[in-house]
Amino acid sequence: MTKIVLAFISLFASLQLYAQNIEKSDYQEPNGGTAINIAVSKFDLEDGNTFFEEAEDSERKGDYNEALTLFGKAAFEYNAIKNFSKYGQAILKMSNMHYQLGRFGDAEQILLNVALKNYSKMGSKPGLMNSYNLLGRVYLANNKYTQSMWFYTQQGILAKQLKSDNAYIESVLGIVQVKIKKRDFTLALRDLKSAEWLATAIKSNQYKSQIRDARELIAAKTSTKAKS
Repeated sequence: MTKIVLAFISLFASLQLYAQNIEKSDYQEPNGGTAINIAVSKFDLEDGNTFFEEAEDSERKGDYNEALTLFGKAAFEYNAIKNFSKYGQAILKMSNMHYQLGRFGDAEQILLNVALKNYSKMGSKPGLMNSYNLLGRVYLANNKYTQSMWFYTQQGILAKQLKSDNAYIESVLGIVQVKIKKRDFTLALRDLKSAEWLATAIKSNQYKSQIRDARELIAAKTSTKAKS
């Protein structure tokens, strides 16, 4: 395991400890080292925002390792000042950086053990919905189709409750990708038509290329299947 992964394991241990006992100002290192006192007064919203903005700049440049480090710093500061909304945003960004780097196990653990717990405590349906979407993508990339389908479905349920057409279309398109992987092409086409109909209904061209690519992929795979 690389040094950066080990460093972030230590970071997440401290983040989880804060979430469980937020009033404490010290924590014990995982290796049993000396307790480190952290003065909460040193943490500032502006510092967290600065780290977050720098992280987004690194993300745009494709430097995901640097972005991961900076999002981690932002998350730590947001958590210390109990701004759990921004903390959740930073955690999701960290998970996405791991996803972009192909570290699906790390992304999964952060989402399940930190993001979902944070948004559940907040009672934030949008936060949970976004976490479910990313979990769907992570599990799909890791060839865990049953889990991916479940999380995309949960995203769709919350999207309906929140009346978010875009999030619902994204959940359906995620399910389409799962069904393509499982070679359930007939069902995938049916869901694809539903997504296309809804996108047309809300007059959105945002998903046009995704729908076209999925349809072409299904056509290519069914053609290959027929020839074999």
